[in-house]
Amino acid sequence: MATNLSIDARLLDDALKIGGLKTKKDTVNLALEEFIKRRKQTEIISLFGMVEYNEDYDYKRARRRDQ
Repeated sequence: MATNLSIDARLLDDALKIGGLKTKKDTVNLALEEFIKRRKQTEIISLFGMVEYNEDYDYKRARRRDQ
């Protein structure tokens, strides 16, 4: 899918240098992947403290193979 975008040249040049990639396309794709990963991590962090757990659960026992 060909897309014509107006991207800040200074930001793209900085990203090319920092990322060490050879093409603008690779740089933009990597930036998008990192953006998506970071947003997903933020969503996961928002779940901390919301999961209920059983205080009587013996995780060490569950790890043993000789049950």
